[in-house]
Amino acid sequence: MPERSGPRGAVDDCCDSRAYAGLRFLLLAREESTVRRRRGRDVAECAPDELRSYQAYLLRERKLAVGTVIARVAALRFFFIRTLKRHEFREDLPYPKDHRRLPTVLSLEEVARLINAAGNLLQRALLMTLYGTGMRRTEVSLLKLSDIDSQRMMIRVERGKGGAGRDIPLSPALLETLREYWRWKKPHTYLFPSSERKRGKEQPISDKTVWYACKEAARHAGLTKRVSPHCLGHSFATHLLEAGTDLRTIQVLLGHGDLETTAKYLHLLQRHLRAVANPLEGLPLSRLEGVNRQYHRKKNP
Repeated sequence: MPERSGPRGAVDDCCDSRAYAGLRFLLLAREESTVRRRRGRDVAECAPDELRSYQAYLLRERKLAVGTVIARVAALRFFFIRTLKRHEFREDLPYPKDHRRLPTVLSLEEVARLINAAGNLLQRALLMTLYGTGMRRTEVSLLKLSDIDSQRMMIRVERGKGGAGRDIPLSPALLETLREYWRWKKPHTYLFPSSERKRGKEQPISDKTVWYACKEAARHAGLTKRVSPHCLGHSFATHLLEAGTDLRTIQVLLGHGDLETTAKYLHLLQRHLRAVANPLEGLPLSRLEGVNRQYHRKKNP
């Protein structure tokens, strides 16, 4: 095989490196192809200002989500900084700012309406598992019967985010629903087996089925908020905080690697927000009855 040299070889070497994750490999390969089409040369030959203008093109013309552009910039930064050792790109190729919205949180009454609006016992069990554990939809879809420990009243998540496992307390109300569901469906391996012929009955349901259960129940419950499996996880964490559970415990239950990720729920605490003493309340203001109702200020006599 001929030796690879120059910019093209640098890209190939980067993609062959074991240290380069599969996702970044795909991202870089796509970026390299796109930049070559737009600029007429390899990505390794591009100057920082050209890559910044390319980033602006993705945001303004392609209208890609900020998170998507961040992932693409991460691939390019890895290539230039780690592979080509061009450390100036650490400053010259910044990440775009991600103005994240606060997550949607349901009230306790809205969660009850959602669960009661489930179309059948399967969907009710899915919704109760999502809210009663804070699990992600993929984690719920992959649950096995062996993960439900009714003796210890724990649910074991074997393949959580990042590959780490964790234990989550099993609510008696959830256990009762899961037992009733088991008597109905009698699953063998996975708690929620697929009913699709293509997947096979011994395979788990797809996480899209979990998503669909949320959307359908929200529609029938008449909820106007954007309800999703993630929304139920956010609601679970927020309601735990409002009940007095400490952040570190919630971090473990949700499987967050960084406490900062869990701390975002502090912004959602209604109890804390209502307890804030607004300085407007302490001002010695005149009574409303004496305030002028006309558009123009009255002239002094």
